[in-house]
Amino acid sequence: MADADILIAEDDAVLREIYMKKFTISGYNIRTGENGEIAIAEIEKQKPDILILDINMPVLDGFGVLEHFPKSERPFPIILLTNFADDKNRERGHLLGANDYFIKSEMTIRKLIEMVETLLKAKQYWGKEEDAT
Repeated sequence: MADADILIAEDDAVLREIYMKKFTISGYNIRTGENGEIAIAEIEKQKPDILILDINMPVLDGFGVLEHFPKSERPFPIILLTNFADDKNRERGHLLGANDYFIKSEMTIRKLIEMVETLLKAKQYWGKEEDAT
């Protein structure tokens, strides 16, 4: 699924840079933002193929972005990023339409790339009748 457009909303500059490098090496086109307002502005300029969204960000958090783009109205999946394995946040994210949940302290970037690849291959996000494989 190389060449897919991925938007990464992450307030930690070091993590943002690491994600950008790893996804770029894997062949993806990457855009980034450090808060939810920037993520919304980027999405309104051009819808991504997938959004990787940190929950805890300044200005507007990830939940605010999820509320702005309800699952039934958006053509792209969202993976939530968090530092905590918190059932409350996971449930809220699920209710707001997050497609997957990545716990930074417990998972590898390789796992995040696999999550992205799985979601990008899912036919319901491509708006096609045939398989995207």
